[in-house]
Amino acid sequence: MTAPLHEPTAEAAPRAAEEAAVATTGAKAVQGRSLGRIAWERLKRDKLALTGGVVVLLLILVALLAPALANLIGQDPDAYHENLIDPLFGTPTGSLGGISGDHLLGVEPVNGRDIFARILYGAQISLLVGFLSALVAVVLGTILGILAGFFGGWVDAVISRVMDGLLAFPQLLFIIALVSVMPNDMLGLTGSSVRVFVMVLVIGFFGWPYIGRVVRGQTLSLREREYVEAARSLGAGRFYILFKELLPNLVAPIIVYTTMMIPTNILTEAALSFLGVGVKPPTASWGQMLSSAIDYYDSDPMYMVIPGVAIFITVLAFNLFGDGVRDALDPKGSR
Repeated sequence: MTAPLHEPTAEAAPRAAEEAAVATTGAKAVQGRSLGRIAWERLKRDKLALTGGVVVLLLILVALLAPALANLIGQDPDAYHENLIDPLFGTPTGSLGGISGDHLLGVEPVNGRDIFARILYGAQISLLVGFLSALVAVVLGTILGILAGFFGGWVDAVISRVMDGLLAFPQLLFIIALVSVMPNDMLGLTGSSVRVFVMVLVIGFFGWPYIGRVVRGQTLSLREREYVEAARSLGAGRFYILFKELLPNLVAPIIVYTTMMIPTNILTEAALSFLGVGVKPPTASWGQMLSSAIDYYDSDPMYMVIPGVAIFITVLAFNLFGDGVRDALDPKGSR
């Protein structure tokens, strides 16, 4: 009998396997990854940053759903429960500040308001001021920083001197003085809404030089790159180069510094409320709760510990997430 005409020889089999391996390798090599995907893959490997990001998301959900969560546990943040207060000492009855099945974190001294409900509503104030003031700072800092770095000359000199002056200005003292003299009714806002509005504007205004200096420095470097020169040679205008060529390449540092500004702004709001120039009662605020707890730290320490832990966890989560985002977007940078 004759052998089949197309039977592979001993030399052809290894060659076929080699060609298949090369084809497979080539198929994998052509799969591209965007910068966002690369950064996300780096971020996924950082467990601490992911943990911080999860906590940040939970805090945002808690702030958004505070009324629903308060109704779910059946507690009103402004409702008094004087029957749970010792009439002699003004402290909650029971252990650990009155913690029970009805009051998960206990009640406040003197008036008996539910601490858990007030922590939920306090998250709204802290995150609202933290995010909005960071937004104001990012918008001002990005616009002025990119203008200073791109145009240079007298534009850079004026903006840089303004940044130096604001960085040297006693921010906290100015905010205290300004908020203290603000009227209770302004631009259709009343009460604590006026104070929140003023805090957002003032904290954001004094915060923009920090991100402005970073954007200016990056712009000074980017404006000399080849793609900018190519855009100029093709007749692109200044604003096209600013917002189509330079700004997209500044997104990474802007995101990083935004995540690091938010916890600082939260601490500033807590400090202002602690000093009595932030939101006023009955509006809940973590800093205000800490201030009220000073008189009861020895008889009811839980009243001080709980808002302090809330501030600590919030700031720590944002810092861990911010560090992870920075390392993901700039792997060559050092902590």
